[in-house]
Amino acid sequence: MNNQLNKITEMNYRKLGKTGFEISEISLGTWQVGGKWGDDFSHDNAEKILHAAVDAGINFIDTADVYGAGESEKAVGKFIKNRSERIYVATKCGRQLNPHTSEAYQPAVLRKFVEDSLQNMGLETLDLIQLHCPPTEVYYRPEIFELFDRLKDEGKILNLGISVEKVEEALKGIEFENVTTVQIIFNMFRQRPAELFFEQALKKNIGVIVRVPLASGLLTGKFSKNSTFTEGDHRFFNRHGEKFDKGETFSGIDYETGLAAVEELKALFPQYSNLAPIALRWILEFAAVSTIIPGASNPEQATANLAALNTPDLTESQQEAVNRIYEKYIKPQVHHLW
Repeated sequence: MNNQLNKITEMNYRKLGKTGFEISEISLGTWQVGGKWGDDFSHDNAEKILHAAVDAGINFIDTADVYGAGESEKAVGKFIKNRSERIYVATKCGRQLNPHTSEAYQPAVLRKFVEDSLQNMGLETLDLIQLHCPPTEVYYRPEIFELFDRLKDEGKILNLGISVEKVEEALKGIEFENVTTVQIIFNMFRQRPAELFFEQALKKNIGVIVRVPLASGLLTGKFSKNSTFTEGDHRFFNRHGEKFDKGETFSGIDYETGLAAVEELKALFPQYSNLAPIALRWILEFAAVSTIIPGASNPEQATANLAALNTPDLTESQQEAVNRIYEKYIKPQVHHLW
């Protein structure tokens, strides 16, 4: 399987809902780029990752103002100025608020965040600004969403999107006409979005950006009960939601339960030493999905996920087996929570 990447001839592109953007179906999330969330940031590593991604045909990059305390946005902004390709950039706002409460979300504060992101990236207009997993109550406040119409009129943004934790938030958010995209966790271990939300997203022409596609690495099949993570890694400090929503880490699955489910996936796909291409291919088979944004800590990771482009679609029997594994191990723990 190691030679799969060499066979890739071209990237596939999909429309990002109402934005009209034609974007790479496997793109790049930059939580890990150059450093962890808020930790020391390596601009040299970030530049290498970004070049490797775009060289491979990726044209959509997702970042946020809190990644590297603004350094990720700066790296992305500098990078796109040095490339001739049209690269679509999405960033996020809201997670700087402390405490991160609905009351803290105010139009004037969010406007300042958007303007700071423009300055960080050296841009006049943001392709896509996303509310960054705000509390559920925010989705019931029209004045928050109205702000972004004004920012669009002023030429500061082209599109508004939302990044959500829960299907409930996604469904409520797309009731606002100016919401064009939803970023959501979706993978073999987080299947609920494929029910009502995907149906509504297709109906309303909403772009769907899938994050955490490998369940924080669980779905690579490379972890074991003896695997260790550094203290700065959310897989070490956030397993029970100590710092942010538990669902962001291993998709909210108990680690040992996840390992047991992965063992059955390995038996189902014995020809794959790395399950990532299969896990990504499974996601791409859903028509509602516009793009997947796996992260990368080095240039090799940025391109390794593209092996999914050459991975055959799952057979009907394989899909049924994946669903049985989900029903057995995962659904009782997480399906009702997010």
